[in-house]
Amino acid sequence: MFGRKKKLKKEFDERLHSLMLETKEEWERARENERYLNDYDQEVMVRRKIAESKHFYLFKEAKIRQLGRD
Repeated sequence: MFGRKKKLKKEFDERLHSLMLETKEEWERARENERYLNDYDQEVMVRRKIAESKHFYLFKEAKIRQLGRD
């Protein structure tokens, strides 16, 4: 029973880690897009903030789950 629990935790921790990497890349792309705009574009700013929020939510979850501390 405990072996299955560890296997599931490892599987979900790996998925969380990959999601964190994906959202970090998305956030960085959004920041670059915003940086290269000549004028103020609210939609681009909102997309960046959404990407940033997603990344930090996953980061907070990883901290709670003590990701990487096995």
